[in-house]
Amino acid sequence: MTDEQMIHCKDPARQLERAICIMRRLRAPGGCPWDAQQTHASIVSNLIEEVYECIDAIREEDWSHMREELGDVLLQVLFHADMAKEHADFDINDIACVLADKLVRRHPHVFSNAEVVDSDGVLNQWDAIKRVEQSIEDEPYLHNCGKGLPALMRAMKISKKAAKVGFEWDNAQQVADKVREELAEVEQCFTQPEDTAHLEEELGDLLFSCVNLCRQTDIDPEIALAGANRKFERRFAGIEQILKQQNQSLQSASLDEMEAAWQQVKSQEP
Repeated sequence: MTDEQMIHCKDPARQLERAICIMRRLRAPGGCPWDAQQTHASIVSNLIEEVYECIDAIREEDWSHMREELGDVLLQVLFHADMAKEHADFDINDIACVLADKLVRRHPHVFSNAEVVDSDGVLNQWDAIKRVEQSIEDEPYLHNCGKGLPALMRAMKISKKAAKVGFEWDNAQQVADKVREELAEVEQCFTQPEDTAHLEEELGDLLFSCVNLCRQTDIDPEIALAGANRKFERRFAGIEQILKQQNQSLQSASLDEMEAAWQQVKSQEP
């Protein structure tokens, strides 16, 4: 099948091959000028954006939208693979090969004779194999843990990994006590308002403790915060609606009026 035929192929079993062919055509001479001028660095933000949009679809349990967003994530992979192939660095098959080898290597309980008893055992085994592969057995235990992740997600990953080796609270109440302790230290900073560096440090400690409390209670802090964002957005839209009914706007209303509208919105929620 020629490239032109593949671009229009409808065979369900060959759609990945079709997407690869389309990506190659977009980057080729006579293709799309925008696609052709991109580099690995120039589309980093696109990859981040598409991943987060996919995450949002998953949280909303919008499976049709999730399918589309996963396609957008795949597009970024194909994009990078095609650029790498142009420079003879690697191609999509190399990416798949590295992945497949890693999956076999890090699942010896499936593909070899290792034994694990539960999911925690699988994760500990994965981590041990990874440290050997990367020759970091002698590096600090948290070396590069979650490197590149947003701070909230990295805090969760770091605290999870520390807990794996027993550096852990006995229960959630102890973590809640720690949150209160950190909050008190934040409030103490208000006595020296000019020391913003110390306030920033203490607020960081407070946030990290909150992440630990989420982990102790099996709550994903990213999901919890996303829910709080949506709730605030919904309630704030309610404030705007109430103010409009009163022939006011956010800009003209006083703080007391906005607070009264906020409480009205809260009281009307299920």
